[in-house]
Amino acid sequence: VQLVESGGGLVQAGGSLRLSCVASGVALNNVTMAWFRQAPGKEREFTAAIWSSGFQFYGDSVKGRFTISKNNARSTVYLQMNTLKPEDTAVYYCAAKYGPILYSEFAQYIHWGQGTQVTVSS
Repeated sequence: VQLVESGGGLVQAGGSLRLSCVASGVALNNVTMAWFRQAPGKEREFTAAIWSSGFQFYGDSVKGRFTISKNNARSTVYLQMNTLKPEDTAVYYCAAKYGPILYSEFAQYIHWGQGTQVTVSS
């Protein structure tokens, strides 16, 4: 299984970015996919998850601003990030696990991408 993220970059506060994660070796209709983020000196934080059925979950700090979605045919998961804040600055990781439970627990995920940097300037 390989997960490859893209779409990170530098954006001003209030702006938007869309991250993509292309999965190979796994079918998105068989796994829970998630985005986590990690800022310097901080623990990895749950951002959003999407079940194989398409049901979505969000961390409290991004609710109402971020949207997770997927295209099973393209084996791609997206994270649309709007109204970005400087505190959203982090490396964003795509991850995959089997089964729907404990979707916010990073230790449950067995496949990870290499991460993509998102920097939000004030």
